[in-house]
Amino acid sequence: MENQAMNVVTEFLTAVQKGNTAKLGALLHPEVKWSQPGDNVVSGFKSNADEVFQMVGQMFELSSNTLALTEIKVLAENGNSIACLVHWKAIRPNGQVLDIDNIDVYTVGNGLINNVVVYSEDIDFENEFWRR
Repeated sequence: MENQAMNVVTEFLTAVQKGNTAKLGALLHPEVKWSQPGDNVVSGFKSNADEVFQMVGQMFELSSNTLALTEIKVLAENGNSIACLVHWKAIRPNGQVLDIDNIDVYTVGNGLINNVVVYSEDIDFENEFWRR
C-alpha cells in the first residue's frame, strides 16, 4: 500500500511540474475531496476533480500562467497517506510575487488520490496574493 501511494503522489507532482493535465486527471479520483487553506478567491473545500481543475485554472489566470511547482522538497509516507513539502512560485500582473512552501497531505485509495489537505507556510500572504 505504501509504495503504491508514494508512486501515485510522485507521478501526480511530476505531472503538476510538467503541466500534464491528462495525467493529473487520471490520478485524481473524480470525487476527490480537496481542502485549500485561506480566505481568498481560490480557498475552500472542493468536492470533485472538476472543482479542483477550476481552482487551478483561476490560479493560472490570476498569475498570468506563471504558477509553478518549483521544488518537491520532502515526500513522507504513513500508510496510504503522503505528506509533501513543496515550493510554489508565481507572479501577478502587478508584479506581486508568490514564493512559498506548502505542506500537502494526499490520501490514496485504489491507485487514485481521493483526499488532499493543503497547509500554507504563510496564509496571510497567500490570502493577499490570491485576494478576492
